[in-house]
Amino acid sequence: MDQSQLSRYLPLTCTGHSRPVTHLSFSNMYENGSYLMISACKDGAPMLRDGVTGDWIGTFTGHKGAVWSARFSTDAALAVTASADFTAKVWDTNSGSMIASYGHNHIVRTAAFVPAYSQAQFCVTAGNEKKIRIWDLSRDDSAPAVMEWIAAEGTIKSALWVEQSVIITAGDDKCMKWWDLRMPDKLVNSVTVDGPIGQMEERDGTVTVAAGSVVYLFDALDRTLLKKQVLDYNASTVSIHPSRKKFVTGSTNDTWVRIHDFSTSAVLDTLKGHHGPVHSISYSPDGQLCASGGEDGTIRLWKSEIGPYGLWK
Repeated sequence: MDQSQLSRYLPLTCTGHSRPVTHLSFSNMYENGSYLMISACKDGAPMLRDGVTGDWIGTFTGHKGAVWSARFSTDAALAVTASADFTAKVWDTNSGSMIASYGHNHIVRTAAFVPAYSQAQFCVTAGNEKKIRIWDLSRDDSAPAVMEWIAAEGTIKSALWVEQSVIITAGDDKCMKWWDLRMPDKLVNSVTVDGPIGQMEERDGTVTVAAGSVVYLFDALDRTLLKKQVLDYNASTVSIHPSRKKFVTGSTNDTWVRIHDFSTSAVLDTLKGHHGPVHSISYSPDGQLCASGGEDGTIRLWKSEIGPYGLWK
């Protein structure tokens, strides 16, 4: 497929946020082929959307500060958001109601659920306190975290719960760390990268990381470095296509979304539409589109494969 052919598909623009979009993520796919998307924003109002069309479904109301991270549980029944209001909140994605609000002593930058095929029972949070906390969703949200430890020398900006007992964290100290909750000291591996890390993404056992002008791909569990690619620009966010044939990046230095060949890292296409830096990017679970969130307060859905799909006919 000639990637440049996709430039003829105009992106779908999702409006509604009033300030920069800081993070977005997709749910897993439902049996009928649909999926959801959630966005975090400095306006403090995370939004739930239809992932295929970008249509607004609802806004989660309750935060009193910028929201830095938003993710779904495995079954998408729950969402968790991390905020500058010193809380992480858990939401019911069906009703929109807040299930729990976990207080912290400083800004919360990231949160994620334990992977589970039934309803999630635990979530992890981290941020400016440089601590990791594990919360039990079955307990009252006024109860303390069930685990808590200092985990970094700088702000922790991303945490992934990739297996029942394994968590990966990264942030301003340019260090990725693997934690095993079964181990007495918990820390099982640490990798220093070329720059501060703002976001990580896990897909099918692969973790993608943008650190300065370098993109990394690691095996999530055995911690093997699968790919290291130096770019000629600084990437703020990266996502790998489900086919592993290409990856997409955004940058805070310009307004472009770039598609790269996975094998050669050559730029296949440059997508232009945002009016400010791109802070977050992710391929949909079926790889048919990618979503980007930017400083301009918009989310743009970009066609990733040739042929009709969703609102593209």
